[in-house]
Amino acid sequence: MPSFTFPPINKLLVPLIVVDQNKARNYKMTSSSIVVLSGLKLLMGIVFLGWLMIWVVMPTNTYRNVWSPKLRSDTNSTYFGTQGTNILIFTFPIMLIAILGCFYLHLEKKRSSFTQSDHELSGNLEAWKRPVLLKGPLGIVSAIELTFSLMFLALLVWCFSTYLVTSFGRITPMSAKQDGEQLWMAKLGSAALRLGLIGNICCAFLFFPVTRMSSLLPLVGLTSEASIKYHVWLGHVVMLLFTAHGLCYIILWAATNEISEMLKWDAIGVSNVAGELALVSGLFMWVTTFPRIRRKVFELFFYTHQLYFLFLFFYLLHVGIAFFCLILPGVYLFLLDRYLRFLQSRRKVRLVSARLLPSDTVELNFSKSPGTTYMPLSSVFINVPSISSLQWHPFTISSSSNLEPEKLSIIIKKEGSWTQKLAQILSSPLDRLDVSVEGPYGPSSMNFLRYDSLVLVSGGSGITPFIAIIRELIHRSTTLGSKTPSILLVCVFKTSADLTMLDLLLPITGNVSDLSQLQIKVEAFITREKTPSSNTKHIIRTMWFKPIPSDMPVSHVLGPNSWLWLCAVIATSFVAFLVLMGICTRYYIYPIDQNTNQIYSYSKRAMLNLVFICVSIAATASAAVLWNKRVNSMEGKQIQSMDAPTPAASPSSWFYNADRELESVPHESLVQATNVHFGARPDIKRILLECEEANTGVMASGPRGLRHEVASVCASGLADNLHFESISFSCCCCCVGSHNHSGHHLRLDTQEKQTGSGAAGTLLESKHHNSSLLVSLPSRQHKQVQQRRNTESESGAGALHPLIRHQARNPRLRRGSPHRPRRLWKCLQRCSSRRH
Repeated sequence: MPSFTFPPINKLLVPLIVVDQNKARNYKMTSSSIVVLSGLKLLMGIVFLGWLMIWVVMPTNTYRNVWSPKLRSDTNSTYFGTQGTNILIFTFPIMLIAILGCFYLHLEKKRSSFTQSDHELSGNLEAWKRPVLLKGPLGIVSAIELTFSLMFLALLVWCFSTYLVTSFGRITPMSAKQDGEQLWMAKLGSAALRLGLIGNICCAFLFFPVTRMSSLLPLVGLTSEASIKYHVWLGHVVMLLFTAHGLCYIILWAATNEISEMLKWDAIGVSNVAGELALVSGLFMWVTTFPRIRRKVFELFFYTHQLYFLFLFFYLLHVGIAFFCLILPGVYLFLLDRYLRFLQSRRKVRLVSARLLPSDTVELNFSKSPGTTYMPLSSVFINVPSISSLQWHPFTISSSSNLEPEKLSIIIKKEGSWTQKLAQILSSPLDRLDVSVEGPYGPSSMNFLRYDSLVLVSGGSGITPFIAIIRELIHRSTTLGSKTPSILLVCVFKTSADLTMLDLLLPITGNVSDLSQLQIKVEAFITREKTPSSNTKHIIRTMWFKPIPSDMPVSHVLGPNSWLWLCAVIATSFVAFLVLMGICTRYYIYPIDQNTNQIYSYSKRAMLNLVFICVSIAATASAAVLWNKRVNSMEGKQIQSMDAPTPAASPSSWFYNADRELESVPHESLVQATNVHFGARPDIKRILLECEEANTGVMASGPRGLRHEVASVCASGLADNLHFESISFSCCCCCVGSHNHSGHHLRLDTQEKQTGSGAAGTLLESKHHNSSLLVSLPSRQHKQVQQRRNTESESGAGALHPLIRHQARNPRLRRGSPHRPRRLWKCLQRCSSRRH
């Protein structure tokens, strides 16, 4: 009898001990990081409240007569002069928050890699996120957005009224007479000055929303794409105040016969000419931002908006560097972000392949550095020099960095002139296409994971961000084995050819069985076709591009640890600016002011400070980017050979399976989950109110009317379980049109009646309980479709999309054959082998 010896007990326990030690180490790291993160958040909150308090008390006599003189006497030095006080009070707090915020986000990113972050929100916060304003110039506005907007308007009203009360109290008929003015003229001049001061408050916040690589927005759960509307709101208020400021002074000068004041550029004090040039630059930008002009002539809007540099430059010369320090934090962070984007845009990235869909849609697949991660709903900016070297267009990323660690994908629909030119280029065989990429930019968390179920409503190419969400959920369900929310995807298309966009739910290297792991149901509505179209063949062509050594994979401009690098760049560049400014003031400007009878020109001082800011930002940012570029270049060489084979034959052979029809690879999981409705529009209210899950997240992407309809149902209070998640729509809509940011390229056909749903229609469906492919058609067209089915079956025509054709060609499935599971499994195996 063979002997058997048990292994030592310590060897059996070693794996358990190691696991317990890893768990304990991770728990210790997590608990300690939570303490550090909480402390950082508390410190940043205190600093920000103190900064806001300065703006609140600045118009009062207490600040003017007590605080300000004391602060200036304590902070005035030979190194910083009078601007040292404003740097300490208005600039330093925000720069400190930006630096601490980068460190906070770096730690938060590391912590989330150890533990699943808690996505739950309190009921009170969910109530605050409900939309309260749906129609109007502001678009969809939540309760929390409306509250903070009213608080900001209250701040402006408080400051302006306090300024007027304190200033008018010092104006008397006697004082006005001594200045050679009438009483109303003196008060008009005082009001004009205060309008400029209030506009300066708005300018202090104006550039925060458009700083894409900023730690300030992620700290409060925002992205630059979703914050564009705040920049638009602030821009309108700024230009209203500055225009009123300038008009009041022009009226005053005309009334006092001093119209020549408009031509004065004093070396000391305020420069009127510089202020007028800044106002003119701002007016050019302002006029082209109105929706009617921006939609029709987007190029005019785009190019005139580049006048922001002239606006800032002349504004600096108008008010001087000391007063400019009040808005310096936003401008400084924006300039740093703009320079980093410039450095990233100089790279040519590797375009691996393009999938050409019959619905005038293109999926571009880029090589990506494995260390570059991003969240669903992120976006990138694309530039194709062969079309235009100046135009950059945002597109929502459709891939998942977890499911596809070495690929980044975007979807572009041909609508505008830029996308039409791109489609023309891709329609002919070519070996490569030069493309530059900025980004990715996006949210720092996946808030949609907090819900038990998701309702995703899209119109046209608005489905793009939802493709990224579904791919992320595929990764979590297949790779991680995590529980994922159930999904109801409601997509509206113009024609049946657009149904091919559903095939992009899987990546180009995806497995057709991946979707079976998700609880997903798709309701597709075709608005401009009453019956399935058979005019065109629905073929997907995959086009591979040849790499060259200079092409780089898409990566963050500052590498994987971008937040930590950004923290270092902000800190070192700001310290370098202070050092350069201090040396110049102490050894150049101060001797002139103190040892001569002259005062150094305010304009020259401002331009010197601007040079110091630009030099500090350029030097530190360039050093950080060059260091990370060296690391990325080594990664890029390793990635060059990992992509799908690129044939060495003639370019005409580089179309991979160019004649492959979608029916040869039917996505069985998707087919089972899809209902196609022809000649109908979705009944959004009915669909949403039928959701029974207690915690349902609702997202909408597409035309403005569709988004407002979804938001109105969620805000109506008819269902407490619906939680509207606001996402950025500008990038999604740019996928529809090359220049349009408003989402109006796709218009639902409002003339079509909803005859394809309800009792009036006939559902062509299988009676078997496992068959869920529904094609909803009006009853009067049922016979016509049946005839077409018979014709299709006899002739074998490949005109219909698999979602439409799958059941029509398989009578055993339509009869609910008991052998259907076996047939589905064989079909799945066959399509998988053909796909690979």
